[in-house]
Amino acid sequence: MSKMSDMAMTIEELRSAAAAINEAANWLAEQFGGTVDESSAKEPAAKEEKKPELKLEDVRAVLAEKSRAGHTAAIRTLLQKYGASKLSAVDPKHYEALLKDAEVLDDAT
Repeated sequence: MSKMSDMAMTIEELRSAAAAINEAANWLAEQFGGTVDESSAKEPAAKEEKKPELKLEDVRAVLAEKSRAGHTAAIRTLLQKYGASKLSAVDPKHYEALLKDAEVLDDAT
């Protein structure tokens, strides 16, 4: 186990050194010409903009709230629109559209 511990520590030190070298290279590039590859600089921002994937529990919570507000029949109609008789049968790729349709329910009444 000691060898594994030593190896894990060495790997962590290598990662730390690589991060420090990368930061130094970026700083040097900014100071001496700004030739940092712009696509790699923008890439982390694009990852942050990506929406988190909706889960069944998230959709269930919203639809339960709408149901308590008296929209149970409309929710059943929405589920049928997406080819399901119950929420667990709805394809996850339709969750976002289902939520958008459910948001309209409060405005319709």
